[in-house]
Amino acid sequence: MVEWPRLPVADWADTRDTLHMWTQIVGKVKLAHAPLVNHWWQVALHLTPRGLTTSAMPCGQRYFDVEFDFLEHVLRISASDGGQRRIALEPKSVADFHAEVMGALDELGLGTEIRPVPNEVDPAVPFPQDTGHASYDADAVRRWWGQLLAAHRVMSRFRSEFVGKVSPVHYFWGAMDLAVTRFSGRTAPRHPGGAPNCADRVMVEGYSHELSSCGFWPGGDGEGVFYAYAYPEPEGFRDHPVTPAEAGYDAQLGEFVLPYEAVRRSADPDETLLGFLRTTYEAAAEHGGWDRAALEDVPTRRAYA
Repeated sequence: MVEWPRLPVADWADTRDTLHMWTQIVGKVKLAHAPLVNHWWQVALHLTPRGLTTSAMPCGQRYFDVEFDFLEHVLRISASDGGQRRIALEPKSVADFHAEVMGALDELGLGTEIRPVPNEVDPAVPFPQDTGHASYDADAVRRWWGQLLAAHRVMSRFRSEFVGKVSPVHYFWGAMDLAVTRFSGRTAPRHPGGAPNCADRVMVEGYSHELSSCGFWPGGDGEGVFYAYAYPEPEGFRDHPVTPAEAGYDAQLGEFVLPYEAVRRSADPDETLLGFLRTTYEAAAEHGGWDRAALEDVPTRRAYA
């Protein structure tokens, strides 16, 4: 696998949109079983050496997980009593995938009720009625997963430099983005909500505390974008100098953005992305008056002090 694979969004848009709905279905299964964690962290999916997983979830006295395996291209449902079901990842409609997942859970005695309507998209076609999204390009999916692996490596390194409250590096299926979020420790103004087909209470909980967030989203006109934003956005944030030169503030989005291809094509992609993550965080922390001395540290100094 190429370490920073090339994947123009236009080349896999149909597959991307289908896979987005599939991960929403699996994410909603996790929402139904995992105990609530602040900012809805419990619903996110996590990278594995083979794809994406829910991690272990309780169901009565048993545990189970659901994993997208992008090497074998199967969805694997595994229970703690040894039960397992496999669903092929291949061209099929969202409606069929939804029926297969719900049916497999029933067969394993893990019957789950979800709200079968996608979030954060418009229009929101109910899963059982969605026959329009039915594409699966296995090579494109594997390259997208390669993008996630590369981004995850750098974002994990960035995460390690913060000793305050910080999220895992995790995949949020609502917007189909890989994200990591740092917090100042202070509460934030109530979020106004407004995300499409998503209850305002979800956004209120997600943005209950002052934060600086960054991530990767497989959208836009190129090969995807890295982004960074602050909530609430402090005065001076958008004018703060950031690196690399290809990065800039998008007033319409309210975020700093950096094209994925600018990272991929650079002499040192890891350091290029790390520079973007660090300087956009500095924009939030400096202009937001964060206690940086208390919140930041060098990981190796902590480990070997």
